[in-house]
Amino acid sequence: MSTDEDLAVALLRATPTHENRTEEQLRSWAVAALAFGDELPLEDPDVTVVEEANGVAEDVVTLAEYHARTRTVTVHTDSLALLADVAARKGWTDVTPAALRAAAVAHEVVHHRLHGGLARELRHRLDHVVCRVGPLRVRGHVVGADEVVAHRYAHRASGLRRSPLQLSAALAELGG
Repeated sequence: MSTDEDLAVALLRATPTHENRTEEQLRSWAVAALAFGDELPLEDPDVTVVEEANGVAEDVVTLAEYHARTRTVTVHTDSLALLADVAARKGWTDVTPAALRAAAVAHEVVHHRLHGGLARELRHRLDHVVCRVGPLRVRGHVVGADEVVAHRYAHRASGLRRSPLQLSAALAELGG
């Protein structure tokens, strides 16, 4: 079984902007993003949660979506059912619908929290320097790092034994 670090590296590697990055660079970013997700304080998600279907499309599965204007998270029940089915086929009987729902909500809330100061802190930790002018350095966004952070935070917030990175990898296996 792959570790979360290995799965985070694979997630970053699958991101089109990272096709020429070294294994060492991707692993460094994965480790930093996982640590950042571990260090975020667990907070009660002060959001309204609504449920609806239509999260499963032909080639995309959307578990949840955050709507900033209304502070609402829409959880897609058909996607959660699909993920629960995938977990059951893997023999992961500890993956409950309630924990999946909690993970999906936490994941979306963290994406929203990763703006402003937290985004700057994550860029600083990742230390992806895109421009240097003398002693000044401009750090850039690492595409996919926020996903790694959100997956790690969701794991902690939900109480799932299996990490959301493992669950995402299992879901990806369905698509080939």
